[in-house]
Amino acid sequence: MAKFCPLFSSSSGNSTYISSAYGSILVDCGVSFKTLKASIEGIGGDIGDIKALFITHEHIDHIKCINTLLKNIKIPLVASSATLAALESAGKIPAGTELINIDANQYEISDIAVNRFATSHDTDGSSGYVFDLGGQRVAVCTDLGVFTDEVRKALKGVRTLLIESNHDIEMLRRGPYPPELKLRIMSDKGHLSNNACAVELPKLLNGGTTNFVLGHLSQHNNLPTLALSTAKSCLMDIGAESGRDYIISAARPQNNEVIYL
Repeated sequence: MAKFCPLFSSSSGNSTYISSAYGSILVDCGVSFKTLKASIEGIGGDIGDIKALFITHEHIDHIKCINTLLKNIKIPLVASSATLAALESAGKIPAGTELINIDANQYEISDIAVNRFATSHDTDGSSGYVFDLGGQRVAVCTDLGVFTDEVRKALKGVRTLLIESNHDIEMLRRGPYPPELKLRIMSDKGHLSNNACAVELPKLLNGGTTNFVLGHLSQHNNLPTLALSTAKSCLMDIGAESGRDYIISAARPQNNEVIYL
């Protein structure tokens, strides 16, 4: 049975584990290698079974253990050409690592077909990914300041979706962050607010998404209850009912439950 699990999801560290009968893949590795390995083992997986590492972008909360991980398990590194270039320039990739540029092409690993789509974030080549596990389509879509038509098109028909709901706008405005950081977060190349996420959910539900996982919640500028209530309010506006028409949860910073596909 296939599994989908956002092992870590916050501003402190992000990593999502996806497995099928033929192996597993990892999206981002923004925690220590020891912590990542223990988390994968905690859900019945084996870090040695991972077939490829996908990176969304080069910020530290998405790549913290990339060098150690790729030294310990010899697997391909898959990302946009701009992200690969940034990682190489920063010396984050061990010599001999197979690099896969996924700018415009579908990539297949074991029985999983992968498509990349561009996201609006303050790094060149920032990416989201759609994974097709034998007809079960899942996606990772975080770190985007704005929803674009490209993102909407890519996510149509995805059944299970990890989607960013980073901050409550009022909490951010009143919070302790310096003004320049607040402006960055709220910009079109920053992070998606609860409101901006929520207004997209009815369209996604109508397009086939029935399992929403709200992710990358700020630990300073958001609360799971706020993210969930904002999301459910927009879904209620079209008559959709939680538990009947869709399932929704808010990812914790770590130790999230496995979704069986």
